[in-house]
Amino acid sequence: MVWLMATATGLIVANLYYAQPLVGPISQATGLDPGAAGLIVTLTQMGYCLGMIFIVPLGDLVENRRLIVTALAGTACALAVAAFSTSAALFLAAMFCIGLGSVAAQVIVPFASHLAKPETRGQTVGTVVSGLMLGIMLARPVASLVTDALGWHAIFVLSALVTAGLALVLRRRLPRRDPAQARMAQNTSQQTTPQQTAAPQKTTYLALLASLWFLLKTTPILRRRSAYQFCMFGAFSLFWTTVPLILASPAFGLSQSGIAIFALVGVAGALASPIAGRRADQGKSRSTTAVALVAAALSLAAPLLLHGGRLFDLGLLVVAAIVLDGAVSASLVTGQRALYALSADVRSRLNGLYMAIFFMGGALGSSAGGWMYAHHGWQGVLMAGLLFPAAGLLVFSTERR
Repeated sequence: MVWLMATATGLIVANLYYAQPLVGPISQATGLDPGAAGLIVTLTQMGYCLGMIFIVPLGDLVENRRLIVTALAGTACALAVAAFSTSAALFLAAMFCIGLGSVAAQVIVPFASHLAKPETRGQTVGTVVSGLMLGIMLARPVASLVTDALGWHAIFVLSALVTAGLALVLRRRLPRRDPAQARMAQNTSQQTTPQQTAAPQKTTYLALLASLWFLLKTTPILRRRSAYQFCMFGAFSLFWTTVPLILASPAFGLSQSGIAIFALVGVAGALASPIAGRRADQGKSRSTTAVALVAAALSLAAPLLLHGGRLFDLGLLVVAAIVLDGAVSASLVTGQRALYALSADVRSRLNGLYMAIFFMGGALGSSAGGWMYAHHGWQGVLMAGLLFPAAGLLVFSTERR
């Protein structure tokens, strides 16, 4: 079940990234103005962030399996529309809906933590999140390779079929989890006599949304872990948005296939997720966070400070990519393990807020990376990237033992 959930989160979240390396051919085919091509990525991220706020919290209110399957069905339809779009407006609307429906991955992660035993919750979440990180890292090279062979339409057709098939598999394999029944069972187990059992309070959707600000305001660990991950994913997005540009430049001269292979090597960093989860289960979250932040800073500082021949510089970038991906994965899992140790009744809302802030950092990193590369080159990108983990370390220095 854990590996099924890990595979599912990877396949779902990959839908957010297939279009990123294909902006050029998609813009030409749909008639999208080159100056507005960035909307393809922006609208997908906007849909995902809105889904974090308005859909993921429903995991604390409605039956989880039905919520996941419904979101996947909608995503499959949106992917099919994107595959056969001939107009820019229709394609952009489809990308927004793909982002909105792909938040099903963030319903699965807290669902997995509900099924796990408390003493192995970190390891379980780490395994599921490793699938999610693999999906993020593999989506771009897979999209590039499929497009080279079959054209850009093919990746959306294949993804629509895979997403629809995944919805059927999860509908068949996932257990039911009704939050209201789970709360009732928990309340019953805490009573000493049957007469003391009270009827569960009903929660409305509007009350659920209204509670998000209250949770953010009254949960210090949510704010702290979100700040760490905002910085980490900002560095991650900045690096991966701009590294294909430097790899394709005369400095390295890699083809699209070469860049795809570079990205594939970087996925080795996702192996850090289950390791970080086990350390969190052992009460070593603080040291794991420190190691992740320092590793992220070093991964960006090394290419900035060390220089050699072409092969040396390329090898250093490969190592930096693996270390950065591992640091981001470790920090993400450690943060989710800390949040899932809080009340089970608000787990989906905590995850929605955490991931929404997480992706805001990614959006900032992507935009900053593109601007820095255009105006200050690769060295400017690395210096800007260092600011993200440096800010995270500054926040970490205020954390009490």
